[in-house]
Amino acid sequence: MFSKILIANRGEIAVRLIRACKEMGIRTVAVYSEADRSSLHVRLADEAVCVGGPKAEQSYLNIPAIISAAEIADVDAIHPGYGFLSQNAHFAEVCESCNVTFIGPSSKAIRLLGDKIAAKDLVRKAGIPTIPGSLTAIKDKEEALNTARRIRYPVMVKAAAGGGGRGIRVCHNDVRLISALMTCQTEAQASFGNSDVFVEKYLEEPRHIEFQILADQSGHIIHLGERDCTIQHRHQKLIEESPSPAVDPKLRRKMGELAVRAAKAADYSSCGTVEFLLDREGNFYFIEMNTRIQVEHPVTEMVTGIDLIKEQILIAAGEPLRIKQDDVAIKGSAIECRINAADPTNGFSPSPGRILMYHEPGGPGVRVDSHVYAGYDVPPYYDSLLAKLIVRGQTRQEAIRVMQRALDEYLIEPIRTTIPLHKQIFNDPTFWRGQISTDYLQQLLGEKE
Repeated sequence: MFSKILIANRGEIAVRLIRACKEMGIRTVAVYSEADRSSLHVRLADEAVCVGGPKAEQSYLNIPAIISAAEIADVDAIHPGYGFLSQNAHFAEVCESCNVTFIGPSSKAIRLLGDKIAAKDLVRKAGIPTIPGSLTAIKDKEEALNTARRIRYPVMVKAAAGGGGRGIRVCHNDVRLISALMTCQTEAQASFGNSDVFVEKYLEEPRHIEFQILADQSGHIIHLGERDCTIQHRHQKLIEESPSPAVDPKLRRKMGELAVRAAKAADYSSCGTVEFLLDREGNFYFIEMNTRIQVEHPVTEMVTGIDLIKEQILIAAGEPLRIKQDDVAIKGSAIECRINAADPTNGFSPSPGRILMYHEPGGPGVRVDSHVYAGYDVPPYYDSLLAKLIVRGQTRQEAIRVMQRALDEYLIEPIRTTIPLHKQIFNDPTFWRGQISTDYLQQLLGEKE
């Protein structure tokens, strides 16, 4: 087992990782930017090293600085969390070359699955359904137009690399397609260093369903059920729940089996997430596999009782999975709200600044993962996520009522947050009925495409 782990991240996930390590008897080293000197993860870690300036590229994306910190602190392993370097194959390779364990999948798996075109080809050959579209990167506008006319509008232009909702556009005609092609290529190059894009059929009113995977280094792979991540804003998830109101036991078994098959095809080990789109007729299609711990992982922890971070660390240390597929049981219902420092009334514009009042909700069935406190200055340089509010109930309806109560208790002032929007959603009869699609939030806010 590892004796010391460097946490190559910030915010709530860094705090979450440090807590798990402490419970496992593992010392931790935090890295931080100049803007995060007073961050909670710096205070909670056993050691802390400043790795650069306030911007991400100066610090949390600065591979030489992070590796130097790891060498100075003499760590056994590095946990990248999510975002930043978590899906950077080069970073995983550098860790491997420095004899520091990268807590995640192999660099080979990251590189393979990070290319959405290659990943779709891999799972297609394994007999897993994929959305109709181009089989290779689109070379020019003529190829894009021919593909769109073959599969019929509407279509999506998507970046082959990366994620986070960048490099994605929906197109309903030729003019929009040509414009989106150039925009997505530019976005993809700027965000991921890879301008490749592909075209696929746009599914009308789908649900976004993902399956949590655990895979050890001996090829033992299981799934821990699904998370429904349908409520999104511009492809950015806002609310997640498990189990999905749209997935029955038969469908769960079928989707879970194919999620495990996808992981096997990629020779995958570590935590991972296989993501599908589910249409109104009950058909589902592979869209991608995320090679990291997800923001929404606590939802699965709440309904299974399995600590995913600890399992991920044990897998990285070479330990076999202690859990068999038959051991996994989904109990009750869990929902997560992402609480962001953003103003939904103004296009979700960031809302940095000092928090003067901070009070977390509590009581039975309530969990808060956060790095925020009264007096904390929310920096303008990073993702706007302040906290994850996770609740559990015996039923979905009970979980909704617990969430309503918890949202009423949550005080973050004076900055603007997404809490009022979450309250609006949880009071909406359409959400209560579970009759939602990926367009739900856009329709609720009256936004145009």
